[in-house]
Amino acid sequence: MAVFETKQIRNVALLGHGGSGKTSLTEAMLYIAKCIDRLGKTPDGNTTSDYDAEEIKRGYSISATVSDMVWGDAKINVIDTPGYLGFVGEEMQGVRVADSAIIVLDGKAGVEVGTELAWDYAIDIPKAFFINKCDDPEADFDRVFKGLHAKFGNALCPVFIPVRSGNTVVMVDLMDMKAYEYAADGSRKEVPMNVDFATLASQYKDAFNEAIAQTSDDLLDKYFNGEEITHDEAAEALHTGIINGSIVPVYCGSSTKMWGVRALLDAIDHSFPRHTAKKTEKIASDDGFAPFDIDPEGPTALFVFKTVVDPFVGKMSFFKVMNGSLKKDITLKNTTSGAAEKIAKIYTLRGKKQTEVAELACGDIGMLAKLNATGTCDTLTNAGEIKFAPVNYPEPNMCMALAPQAKGDEDKISQGITKLLEEDLTVKFENNAETKQMLIYGMGDIHLDVIVSKLKSRFGTSVKLDTPIIPYRETITKSVEVEGKYKKQTGGHGQYGHVKIRFAPGDGDDALVFTESTVGGSVPKNFHPAVEKGLQEAMLKGVAGFPVVNIKADLFDGSYHDVDSSEMSFKLAAGIAFKECMKQAKPVLLEPVGALKVTIPDAVVGDVMGDLNKRRGRVMGMEAAEKKAYTVIDAEVPRAEMMDYTISLRAMTQGRGKFTFNPLRYEEMPAANAQKIIDAYKGDDE
Repeated sequence: MAVFETKQIRNVALLGHGGSGKTSLTEAMLYIAKCIDRLGKTPDGNTTSDYDAEEIKRGYSISATVSDMVWGDAKINVIDTPGYLGFVGEEMQGVRVADSAIIVLDGKAGVEVGTELAWDYAIDIPKAFFINKCDDPEADFDRVFKGLHAKFGNALCPVFIPVRSGNTVVMVDLMDMKAYEYAADGSRKEVPMNVDFATLASQYKDAFNEAIAQTSDDLLDKYFNGEEITHDEAAEALHTGIINGSIVPVYCGSSTKMWGVRALLDAIDHSFPRHTAKKTEKIASDDGFAPFDIDPEGPTALFVFKTVVDPFVGKMSFFKVMNGSLKKDITLKNTTSGAAEKIAKIYTLRGKKQTEVAELACGDIGMLAKLNATGTCDTLTNAGEIKFAPVNYPEPNMCMALAPQAKGDEDKISQGITKLLEEDLTVKFENNAETKQMLIYGMGDIHLDVIVSKLKSRFGTSVKLDTPIIPYRETITKSVEVEGKYKKQTGGHGQYGHVKIRFAPGDGDDALVFTESTVGGSVPKNFHPAVEKGLQEAMLKGVAGFPVVNIKADLFDGSYHDVDSSEMSFKLAAGIAFKECMKQAKPVLLEPVGALKVTIPDAVVGDVMGDLNKRRGRVMGMEAAEKKAYTVIDAEVPRAEMMDYTISLRAMTQGRGKFTFNPLRYEEMPAANAQKIIDAYKGDDE
């Protein structure tokens, strides 16, 4: 297989709302480029890029996949990404190594939430739009284009448009004002530009000329003077505008009927940027990030953007050659783990199909198998101690408990989760010592459901998702003096311990502050540690069954027996005193409260505020977000009220809202709410 040079390589991420047709577009591109001999369909589960068993079962993409193809002089690596919100981490991986993005829209639905989010994800790279499903009679290119223009501004440049005349639909290339009609196999033929076609196309031709004229003063003069802009001038202007971001071209077609796909492939070949167009990459530095000059002839440097752990194949590391070139049998250093990795075999990818190659040029994407000490976001290089900027993953906030459906499966679950954590960095796992639950954090209910399915299909462990137990606490609100006496006579030596303890609410963060003020040796000093230990053990379970915290205890009196007193008897006496304290000192339930920072569109601020009130949240402040027409709300909310917030916020904002929630402190729970918890505990205990 020929080695493609850097100037020939195009890395393009397909982004967009779920169901817009990204996978079908990938399939059409592969078919037209003669890389596959049949056109797969997502509902049939036979597409090139949706090859994972979970994707086939569910009928939509859940992971980013790479498919390479050759078109014209270019090698194009298409990165097909999921459109559903739970798999945003996969989108971010694709964007991190793409040199441009094509945002796919449904020609009927128009601008959707996924369209807006895709624009935000790809904010730092050149972008284009592909309005798909133009074969649908209800598709309306004009409405969708106006919606894009209203949302994303004047940089939009129509390049390839559909024109309807009765029942006939043709595609017009505005670059040279030629109309094309498509056959069932995706082939096209030029048709005469009749009056109807020309009238409609001319409206967009002016928008096209205005957009490309912004790229140079000479073209701007030509545009204002009414002079014709030549095909070569337009092509160069489009190329320049895409690279510098001043132009966002708009293409259209139908991925299932292969309309407009050739034009899109031509555009990627002729106009989309190569890896070196941006000149620098970001690497970690003491001040955050620093630029790193890209040199195709320099030292080798790879960035691992994705990991897949297959129980049969082993670990597969997907990478991009960020600098220099990669040849097999080279040894590179992992600048994160410090380990040396020998590159034995290099593969390129077309969905699940792997092709072994001897070399990859700067900018190309490939896969390495069975790297021992390399994970996602690691850098492999012989260029010194550089680390490329990692993928910008969002924080997972939806938490559920994992409960094994078969006894003794806990270890198998932990092993399976460990493998899945390697490939999905938007998942977190915690074995909570306090609640005795295995907790998993993800991006939403569908995301967690996929994790559960993978645990079963890959690692043979069946689990169910449960609501996490909230780690409540108890404390006292009143100072009391109590005594505890433990006396037992069983023949021979008996047991005797007697303590008087003054309990009071604590004024710090310590669970227990123990002091002693006994006089006259009423309780000998050698028994004091036993008294403290007895209190600590008794505090593990309060009135409602939760740990007791923030208590001061002063041992001020008691008595002992020369023969019958022991450490155990004083430990038990302290436990009796503590139980009496909890009867008299007006105990209360404490609940964990966290700091919530939620970013939402201005239009739904009222709805979100009302919802926070229902969740017993306290709004601490509001301010305008960096993103236009968005607001940031700072609030403090009990953790118990946040269990379903990911789903609720998504519903209230149609997926536009995002939030972070971090532990803050424990606060006294309202009596009515606390009683429900206590009653539930007593019910479970019976």
